[in-house]
Amino acid sequence: MTVKQLLERVPADREAEDRAWAVVRAAYGEREHVRAWPRRRLMLAAVVVAVAAGAAALSPSGRAVVDAVRRTIGISHAAPALFRLPAPGRVLVSGGGGTWVVSPDGSKRRLGGYRQAAWSPHGLYVIAATSTELAAIEPSDGSVRWSLARPNVVFPRWGGSRTDTRVAYLSDGRLRIVAGDGTGDSAVAPSSRVAPAWRPGDRRQLAYVASDGRVVLLGAWRSPRRYAEPRSLVWSPDGTSLLLVTARELVLFAPASGRARTLPIRDVTAAAFSRAGQLAVVRRNAVLVFDGEAPRTVFSTRGRLRGLAWSPNGRWLLTALPAADQWIFVGGRRVLAVSHIASQFGGTPSLDGWVTGPYPG
Repeated sequence: MTVKQLLERVPADREAEDRAWAVVRAAYGEREHVRAWPRRRLMLAAVVVAVAAGAAALSPSGRAVVDAVRRTIGISHAAPALFRLPAPGRVLVSGGGGTWVVSPDGSKRRLGGYRQAAWSPHGLYVIAATSTELAAIEPSDGSVRWSLARPNVVFPRWGGSRTDTRVAYLSDGRLRIVAGDGTGDSAVAPSSRVAPAWRPGDRRQLAYVASDGRVVLLGAWRSPRRYAEPRSLVWSPDGTSLLLVTARELVLFAPASGRARTLPIRDVTAAAFSRAGQLAVVRRNAVLVFDGEAPRTVFSTRGRLRGLAWSPNGRWLLTALPAADQWIFVGGRRVLAVSHIASQFGGTPSLDGWVTGPYPG
């Protein structure tokens, strides 16, 4: 369906629609000289969304146009709100609207105005950050257990066992580690802007990407190769594999030796292991699940996907489709979608993990 047809279906303010279409058509005409069709289509889509967003700010019919465009990108028959999760557990999200915990029944609790967050081992606490503060928070009521004032805090990560934990984070471009009770904070090394990753159940083995692009397992090894455009580090749940996601490839490291093998798959933006150790990734507009080293597509759509989380029981994958303002749950052959995510969380949130719940375990 064309944008013009979408506009014709909106039953209000005909003059506003005609003006919006004229602007879109003129903008499209200016870009006719671009020969590569996929690139031209992306440009047109960007113009359409921008014009529609402007129209939405001016009139009810404009907002209807935005909804119509989103419907063409997103999943039809999506639920209008997040009424419940399709599997047990609690989902942690953070972003411009703060940090929230979502319970299985769909209820949401805002923990504060933190822009990044992560679960502690076993989901007992949340470690969260603003640009100037690192804080350990009770997920049940948002109360702060302890906090540290530090400059330019990003990527807080909590690791270790239930009784002996450490928190890693970046501050002013340096990797820092603090005990789980907020004591003994110290700088470790310069680091790139990639979140560090604790080996499951181990408070000593921390993986990070150094400022020179090499992958480091603290106290064990440093990769001989420098990796361009690193995006994330992810451990398998049993701690036997460390995955590096880059713009060009996936790299699996053996923790004991640091030996690496490459999976030649490009443009991966997110990766997650299930509790059983199955790897899933987001690649552009698709979710892929690996059976051994062979990926298969379990879901694809028109827009780019962002973020990925497995349900604790390993039956569902959760990803986001920001262009349609939707969350998408993929479970086998079932696909469930929820719309109006930004309005429910005060902004478009990132997916920071789905853990056992609703009680710590």
